[in-house]
Amino acid sequence: MKPNPDAAAARRGSKPRLVLSIATALGAGYVPRVPGTVGSLIGVVLAVVTGDCWRILATLATLVVGIGIGFDVPMVAGRPAYWSLYLPAILTLICVSLIGVWSAGRVARFVDEKDPQLVVIDEVSGQHLALLLGLAPHLSLPVSAEQAGSAAYLLFGDRLLNWKYLLLGFILFRIFDIWKPFPVRQAEKLPGGWGIMADDWVAAIYAALGLWVARYLGL
Repeated sequence: MKPNPDAAAARRGSKPRLVLSIATALGAGYVPRVPGTVGSLIGVVLAVVTGDCWRILATLATLVVGIGIGFDVPMVAGRPAYWSLYLPAILTLICVSLIGVWSAGRVARFVDEKDPQLVVIDEVSGQHLALLLGLAPHLSLPVSAEQAGSAAYLLFGDRLLNWKYLLLGFILFRIFDIWKPFPVRQAEKLPGGWGIMADDWVAAIYAALGLWVARYLGL
């Protein structure tokens, strides 16, 4: 029989509402039957928003102001630093992952479970990582004034917003997260929040490799 969160709360004192909000991705972990799937969907949205934020900003500027806006890529050692376009996604992923380790560990102790089902910040982080690793070259490239002038191009371009790759990345991550091939299950044995988060990170690497194979085959 699963431990009773209410009984655990009575033993430990007041409910850590902030920690629970973070670990459950603002309540997504309370969705019946499919909390992990909902957490992964949040990870997809997070990857799109942070990974393609420059194009999204250009789209908003085009729609609100009515003019196209171009973005210059920073130069490093005389060469375009395209990796800098990934920084919002990378920094967001790092923050979510570190906060996830802390909050997941706290909630696990609070409800007295090794890997509580209501904790879905691990799926959010894992899904984000899978898409970032698997679709990195598909993230935004420089947006020219001509391209920025077309809201349709900006919204439905051929990079990270390619729904086929997003769907495939989502499916692959869910498969490996549920299947738990080696060493996904072994990663669960790490202590505290690290064990809750790490297995999803390993599953994300498998999903990213699957995306690379799909892209190589031209699927």
